[in-house]
Amino acid sequence: MAKKISILIVDDERSVRDSLCSWFIEDGYRVVSAEDAKKALSLIESETFDIVLADIKMPGMDGLEMLKRIKTIRKEVIVIMMTAFATVDTAVQALKDGAFDYVTKPFDPDDLSHLIRNASRQISLMEENEVLKDKVVSLENVEDLIGESKAMQQVLLEIESVAQSTASVIITGESGTGKELVARAIHVNSPRKFFPLVSVHCGALSESLLESELFGHEKGAFTGAVYNRKGRFEMADNGTIFLDEIATISTKMQVELLRVLETKSFVRVGGNKEIKSDFRVICATNRDLKTMVDNGAFREDLFYRLNVVNIRVPPLRERTEDIPLLTEYFIKKYCTTMNRPVMSIEPAALSRLAEFPFPGNIRELENMIERAIVVGNGKKICLKDLPIEKNKSMPSFESLNELEKHHVLQILNKYNWNISVSAKALKIDRVTLYNKIKKYNLKQSN
Repeated sequence: MAKKISILIVDDERSVRDSLCSWFIEDGYRVVSAEDAKKALSLIESETFDIVLADIKMPGMDGLEMLKRIKTIRKEVIVIMMTAFATVDTAVQALKDGAFDYVTKPFDPDDLSHLIRNASRQISLMEENEVLKDKVVSLENVEDLIGESKAMQQVLLEIESVAQSTASVIITGESGTGKELVARAIHVNSPRKFFPLVSVHCGALSESLLESELFGHEKGAFTGAVYNRKGRFEMADNGTIFLDEIATISTKMQVELLRVLETKSFVRVGGNKEIKSDFRVICATNRDLKTMVDNGAFREDLFYRLNVVNIRVPPLRERTEDIPLLTEYFIKKYCTTMNRPVMSIEPAALSRLAEFPFPGNIRELENMIERAIVVGNGKKICLKDLPIEKNKSMPSFESLNELEKHHVLQILNKYNWNISVSAKALKIDRVTLYNKIKKYNLKQSN
C-alpha cells in the first residue's frame, strides 16, 4: 500500500479488540483500540484515523450515538458498525447515519479483511478526487495573464473583484492584448466555472449568420437548415457567453441582444417556442463604444446594460517591463510544442524587443518568438532571428512645438483619429487633444 491505512477498533470486549488488532496488524494496517465510545472520540480528536470499526452495544454511549459524533468531528472517516444482535432497523439506522457498512459477530476473518480492503479503496478514490480538485483549482489560476507590471496587476485585481459577481463586463483594449484571456479568467474564477464558456466572434459573421449562431434555428427555417440547432445563448445556460468584437453588430442585432439580456429568453430562428437561458455576458471590443454611442452607431441602452464593469487591458507598450517575462513564456511554449530544448535569448535581442512599439501587441510578440525559434539554428535566439528592422532615424526638429506636433499627428494617425483612444495614449484628456489639433491645424489624411 502506498499509504498505511490506520484503523481504530472500538469494543468493550477485550478479546474482540485483541483478535481484530492481530488480524489487521498482520494485514499491514496501523491499528489502535479503545474500550468505549468516550475514549474513541478523544482519540479521533487527537489523531487521524481512516477507518473506525465500532461495536453498537457498549456501556455508556452506544455505537450509533458515537457514529453521529464521529461524523461531526471527522466527516471523511469511514465507520463500520458491528454487533452480535443484528436487526434490520438497526442496520438501516446505521447506514442512514453515515456508516460505510454493517457486520455481525462472530466474524469471518476473510470477509472482514475483504470489507476493510473495500473501505481502503474508497479512501484511495476520495484522495484521488481531492488531487483532481487541486488540479482544477490550478487551472483556475490566471497563469496565461503574465505580467508583474503595475498595469497588469491592476487588471488581475479587477478580475478578482468582478469574478464572483453576475455583472456584465466589457473588456476593452487594442487587438492582440489578450481580451479573451481576461474573459476566460473571469469565467473560471466565477461560480459558473463548471458550466460552459461559449465564445462568439461577432465581427466574423454576417447579420443573418450571427442571428442563427446566437439564437439557433429550427429545421427548415432557411435553405440549408436541415436539422434543429441550439444557439450559443442556449449552450451557455448556467455558464458565460463571450461576445468578442461587440461593436461590429448591426442596429437590428443590438435591439435583439438588448431584449435577450433583459428577459434571458429568446426564440430560435424559424421557431415560436420561447427558450429560457441563465447566462452571464462578457463582451470585448477594440473600439470606443462611448464615442459610438455619442455618434449614434451604438445603442445607449445596450451600452449601459453591458457596461456594468469595464476592464481595460493595457497595450504592450504601456507594460514594456513585462516583455522579458512574456518572451520567456513563449520560448518555453514553442520549444515544448516543437519538441526542442528550451532556448535562451541573447541580451541584444531582448533589448531590441523591449524598444519595439509592438502595434500588434502580445500577439505580435508571440508570432515573433515562434518565428525566431523556427529560423534559429543555435541554442539562443539572436538579434538576426527577429523580424525587426533597425529604428529609422528620427527627423530632427528645431523647436519643442514641432516635435509635439509631429508626435500628436503620429498618434492620431495610428488610432485612425479616434480621439478618446488617442488621448489615452498621449495621457491627456480629450479637450486638451482637441486644443492641440486646433493649435497645430492638424488634418486627417484621406
